[in-house]
Amino acid sequence: MRLSRWLADRWVMIVALLVLGYLALPILVVAGLSFNRPSSRVSYDFNEFTVDNWRHPCATSDMCDAVVRSVQIGFLATVVATVLGTLMAFALVRHRFRGSAGINVLIFLPMATPELVMGTSLLALFVSAGVPQGFWTIVIAHVMFCLSFVVVTVKARLAGMDRRLEEAAMDLYANEWQTFRLITLPLVLPGIVAAALLAFSLSFDDFIITNFNAGTTVTFPMYVWGAAQRGIPPQVNVIGTAMFASALLLVGLSSVRGRRARRAALLAGPVRQTRRPS
Repeated sequence: MRLSRWLADRWVMIVALLVLGYLALPILVVAGLSFNRPSSRVSYDFNEFTVDNWRHPCATSDMCDAVVRSVQIGFLATVVATVLGTLMAFALVRHRFRGSAGINVLIFLPMATPELVMGTSLLALFVSAGVPQGFWTIVIAHVMFCLSFVVVTVKARLAGMDRRLEEAAMDLYANEWQTFRLITLPLVLPGIVAAALLAFSLSFDDFIITNFNAGTTVTFPMYVWGAAQRGIPPQVNVIGTAMFASALLLVGLSSVRGRRARRAALLAGPVRQTRRPS
């Protein structure tokens, strides 16, 4: 009876933990294989523990070149998509103009369109325009589909922001630039950072659209796809584990910073209440 009552009270948490464990299982396998010395290039079983893969992550020079190229493309696409997407989100949330409803529909189209259709459409566009496929066509394609995710993420942050905070700053004689720099931007910044991280991960991970518009340029996902036909080197697992650990570290630092800010705000409240005018 005691066990059944305990399970009845915590079954939601148990199911959630099982789902999270199922989602984390492939990541744990990749992390474990990063310390593996396989018996052959086409074998994926755990043969022998080693740290040589982490000591020499660039043992395959072509792979590291592909990783650097993917990081460069992801950085450029993230910067452009974040800037344009943030401006579009502000325009859609803060202003009412003719055609805004249609623009909202158009923003969701790249998210709802299959990547196969988008990749072939962009390829037809570049070919008809006489643009050679390569590094910059990949950047343009990545900006196109990352833009929608940035707009949606920043719009959600702006929609949940209290406009009275900006109005209070204006009542205290702050001009528009000061209000934006000291009030609006700090409140929207977590949404912008989240949108930028999402855009970078989508760009770094993309294969289908990139494959259609890459030409002779090889990114990291394309390298993994090509290497799978002759045996994936174990250093690929090192790169995947390092990228996941970096993302986890960034999320953890952001969470700790937000918790410290909330704690400081809670501590500052009683201090302000105990002050008396001199």
